[in-house]
Amino acid sequence: MKIYTKTGDKGYTSLIGGTRVPKYHLRIESYGTIDELNSYIGLIRDQNITGHQKEILKEIQDRLFTIGSVLASDPEKSRMKVPDLSPDDIKLLEEEMDSMSLSLPELKHFILPGGLTVVSFCHIARCICRRAERITVQLAEESEVGETILIYLNRLSDYLFVLARKLCSDNRIEENKWFPRY
Repeated sequence: MKIYTKTGDKGYTSLIGGTRVPKYHLRIESYGTIDELNSYIGLIRDQNITGHQKEILKEIQDRLFTIGSVLASDPEKSRMKVPDLSPDDIKLLEEEMDSMSLSLPELKHFILPGGLTVVSFCHIARCICRRAERITVQLAEESEVGETILIYLNRLSDYLFVLARKLCSDNRIEENKWFPRY
């Protein structure tokens, strides 16, 4: 099977279920942004982090593929069974954040991204996750999107922020605190 089909050469693509939509369609934008996020999560996994952190990030990548497949489906026409998220997926993120937060100093300032390459990658992924959430919330205004997806994306951006803080702490890097000029 060839990787190219030539069916998208005129700016249209198919959703799962066969519906043809322009490549700028909000549904395409939503799962494309999820794919971008997944790539950055892979980049974080490739860094010098703990085995447990790599394992959790791999779980997150799997969930992002799940979200992408749901968003790539036409909710009105697709008969294909796609995986789904569960409340346990959200619970995992919350438990991981709670665990990491136990060893972190209280957050009293806004944090500027940076300090270590892997920390910066976490902040980039967090920003992409927030964009994916905004786009998916917009899609949910006009089409069916499961609430669990929206909650998961919201928690994931928080997880990435806490992971960035934890990686600073683990590497004895001082966080870049923002002190506004007045």
